[in-house]
Amino acid sequence: MTGKYELFTGTNGQYYFRLKAGNGEIILSSEGYHAKASAENGIQSVRDNSPYDHNYNRLSAMDGRSYFTLRAVNYQVIGTSQMYLSTQAREDGIASVKANGPSAPVVDLT
Repeated sequence: MTGKYELFTGTNGQYYFRLKAGNGEIILSSEGYHAKASAENGIQSVRDNSPYDHNYNRLSAMDGRSYFTLRAVNYQVIGTSQMYLSTQAREDGIASVKANGPSAPVVDLT
């Protein structure tokens, strides 16, 4: 089963996308965008930047959980992962974004 992007409208009226792995787990979530086209550009940016390890920031939350962000070439954050209980789980999440990000189809829920 392959992953997919879901493009949707939040309760605040902004557009968001999330990348889901083949098992349905959300592996990357975007910020809010005022325009649908901007969210679509964000998806393209994930496609372009997700294959490259140097675009990932590996981070730790104050409670010790691990997470990551995916950055564009200009260092702007494109998406943020969920929180993971271990650094290995975070690495598995990054591997999943690398595998699914470049070619996952978009499901438009707007």
